[in-house]
Amino acid sequence: MRKKLGIIKVSISQGRNEFMAQQNTSDLIEAYIKQILEESEIIEIRRAEMASLFHCVPSQINYVINTRFTITRGYSVESKRGGGGYIRIEKVRMSSCHQFLEHVKRLFGDELTEKDAIAIIQKLYEEEIITEREGHLLLTTIAKSVLTIAEEDQIRASLMRAILERLSYEDRK
Repeated sequence: MRKKLGIIKVSISQGRNEFMAQQNTSDLIEAYIKQILEESEIIEIRRAEMASLFHCVPSQINYVINTRFTITRGYSVESKRGGGGYIRIEKVRMSSCHQFLEHVKRLFGDELTEKDAIAIIQKLYEEEIITEREGHLLLTTIAKSVLTIAEEDQIRASLMRAILERLSYEDRK
């Protein structure tokens, strides 16, 4: 798996104290879940057990799942509430680059927030559809500081759609 654009990730296999010193609880929870997802495409977790493991409140587990395991980041999440409840997380797998790009295009309408655009670009990089350099160029084009007009979310969505269409076209060649 590729590293996050512009950020070097610390491996969980390194010493726990060194890892924990460099990351907050949300980062630790995210890294733990991603490590498990490397071993299995679908995982089921219990919120209370995860909270106990990380010495945090269950709502922090919800926060991590709701913000870091979204469809724009390539994850499908299903939850069942109640005593026997669970949270099922699945890494979305696409059979082809073209199928993946078409799927991503359907995730947003006429507007796209900077946060969601960044998540899409990160996913394109992780899936090796774009290079690190291309990722940084794309991040520059969708930055809030560049799009400082009232319709910035609409322009961002239009730019992202055009980029995805071009990548999809190139994949079909």
